[in-house]
Amino acid sequence: MADPISPITLPPVQDAQQEADWLAEALHHWLDEEFIPEPVNEQIARRAAQVFARQRMEGETDVGELVVAIVTEMQAFDFSKSFYSEFAVANAVSDLLLSSLGINTCCGY
Repeated sequence: MADPISPITLPPVQDAQQEADWLAEALHHWLDEEFIPEPVNEQIARRAAQVFARQRMEGETDVGELVVAIVTEMQAFDFSKSFYSEFAVANAVSDLLLSSLGINTCCGY
């Protein structure tokens, strides 16, 4: 039987708004670079960052739980003017957070 994967956690929040601002900017950049820049990308990034900030203010540190919260809450977002979905956004957030922790997300190892 394989060993369970240990959760990946962020340090306790120091400034949730500063983290959210960083995430909004990084995610907006990622969205624009991954396909084509679209006006809706800024709205997507801001909404995901709001969910993230609220979760962090509530004490959440587990990256997996943060991703689930973003997927769940972004389901209410209208993605009809975007190439993206709530899953693509949450996965991008996960990659950005892992990268900020110095964890390489390429190639599964």
